[in-house]
Amino acid sequence: MIRLLGATAITGPVISRGTTAGAASSKVIKIGYVSSQTGVSAPAAQADPFILDQIRAGLANGITNGGVNYEVQIISKDSQSNTNRASAVATELIFKNKVDLLVTSDAPDTTNAVADQAEANEVPCITCMTPWQPYFFGRHGTADKGFTWTYHFFWGLEDIIAAYLALWESVETNKVVGNLFPNDMDGNSWADAKSGFPPALQEAGYKLIDTGRFQPFSDDFGSQISAFKSGGVEIVTGAIITPDFTTFWNQAAQQGFKPKVVTVGKALIFPASIAALGRRADGLSTEIRGRQAIHLDRD
Repeated sequence: MIRLLGATAITGPVISRGTTAGAASSKVIKIGYVSSQTGVSAPAAQADPFILDQIRAGLANGITNGGVNYEVQIISKDSQSNTNRASAVATELIFKNKVDLLVTSDAPDTTNAVADQAEANEVPCITCMTPWQPYFFGRHGTADKGFTWTYHFFWGLEDIIAAYLALWESVETNKVVGNLFPNDMDGNSWADAKSGFPPALQEAGYKLIDTGRFQPFSDDFGSQISAFKSGGVEIVTGAIITPDFTTFWNQAAQQGFKPKVVTVGKALIFPASIAALGRRADGLSTEIRGRQAIHLDRD
């Protein structure tokens, strides 16, 4: 399901130009693109060079509107998987490069920061790759008023939940789920008591074991594993970065915790992340590319 959203509030540091969007007055359209080319979310941008080359080739002759031909320039920036860096490069694209449009995709650490700068400085912005709840509620969006300059399209947590439940129903379990949600925009949205996983899973008859939000880049998941073992957890889920999941999964093996089903977002959606786990990736699942995880391990 694709959703196009707008909202109003802005979080994080912003710098206002005091002018409206539309920086370029010549026959050139400048598009600023921000993605996580390095850092923990780098697998999400692995295909960027190839895709951008194809787009630039397709737009080599510009575009024509109203009988006027416009050159199209795409300026790519690396957020380094960091909110402050994403905000900084978005500001640079707005003020230094004077882009007419901002485009960004990835986790909310990148998308929300770029969108906040665009909204503050009245530059059109299109975002993707973040479930709409972390984007909308992560920016303090409300239902009665939308953003003026920023637009988002992607599926929502309700679609991910439906995919997970369909996976779990194919395996016989005791329906006890251990939650692994970090203290970040994704984790807090996925774990939200009203719009996240808990109410939907409880309605479907699942019992949740939740030890609370952990800090990203944690090096010890002993308390979570202990709680999952004592609670009889047979399913583990969450929205967790690859380094954290690798740590958790290795420690789970060391402590003899072997759930029947492991279905997590973020950590398992790209081939490089799966390959790094080796044989221990076999049988893991996510909302997309689940079969690829098995093939990579067995080839």
